[in-house]
Amino acid sequence: MSIIQPPSVTTVPVSFEVYPPRSDASYAALYETIDRLAAVDPAFISVTYGAGGSGGGRSLEVLTHILRETRVEPLAHLTCIGSSYAEATALIREFLDAGIRSFLALRGDPPVGAGEDAAALGDLESAAQLVQLIDRVQAETSPYTEEPIPGVPGAARVERRPSVDIAVAAFPNGHPRSRYPAEHIDALLAKQAAGATLAITQLFFHADDYLAFVARARSAGVEIPILPGIMPITSPSRLRRVIELTGEQVPGTLAVDLDVEPTADGRREIGVRYAADLCRAVLAGGAPGIHLYAFNNHDTVLATLREAGIIPPTEETS
Repeated sequence: MSIIQPPSVTTVPVSFEVYPPRSDASYAALYETIDRLAAVDPAFISVTYGAGGSGGGRSLEVLTHILRETRVEPLAHLTCIGSSYAEATALIREFLDAGIRSFLALRGDPPVGAGEDAAALGDLESAAQLVQLIDRVQAETSPYTEEPIPGVPGAARVERRPSVDIAVAAFPNGHPRSRYPAEHIDALLAKQAAGATLAITQLFFHADDYLAFVARARSAGVEIPILPGIMPITSPSRLRRVIELTGEQVPGTLAVDLDVEPTADGRREIGVRYAADLCRAVLAGGAPGIHLYAFNNHDTVLATLREAGIIPPTEETS
């Protein structure tokens, strides 16, 4: 199975990221957002895993809701930093036992103040090692399927169970902790060799950042699909926060336009238009689909897809 599926409602494969609710009162709003996102038949909806392992239980609740209540593939984020092999194995088994078959394997950030201290980082040193562990645990947990053979009592056809899908992160402008210019591409090659089936990029603000990165990765031997990760940014404060978290360069045009626009509706239109232009440009350059960071809000990402011509306009916007 591939988690990039041929589209139905959409003209190209799309997918979304949401995060677990921070309080019990937020579940209803998130589930409404998931229902609205599911209505456009995305290839998958990914659910983040809390920093330092926080929010893991809520992540699984949201993932199982997607599995039970929609026809969309749920994709679980897993981080390995600070975990022992036993802890990571137990967590992977818990997700597999719940029916989750798609993962995003991330190294994660060290605990605050730990730096790169080996004792604080745990047994798994990289996302590539987590990819291998997920694959191994799945193979050990349920390696085969059995299907009864009609007309032959007690007989069954035994087949090897399909492997899990494992996505990994990619960094078009390099990882902040890279020690040399091409280390992020070498890391992606290692993740591919470990069994990754898809890469999803960190945010970027210019189509050429993504397209040039894909070209470099392909030249280096990366063959798995590289899905562009895009977030419609609709306020100066969110843009500042994204820059702080990712280390990306400030996108001048977007930053100025958001700063000078006095109304929230106007800033939303600017962010949607900028993200839609980015979607069109990367698709024109050969991107295999679009992955949108929804920030637990369906309105803005769906407006972006409509503006980009990826989903049909609603009656209100037609």
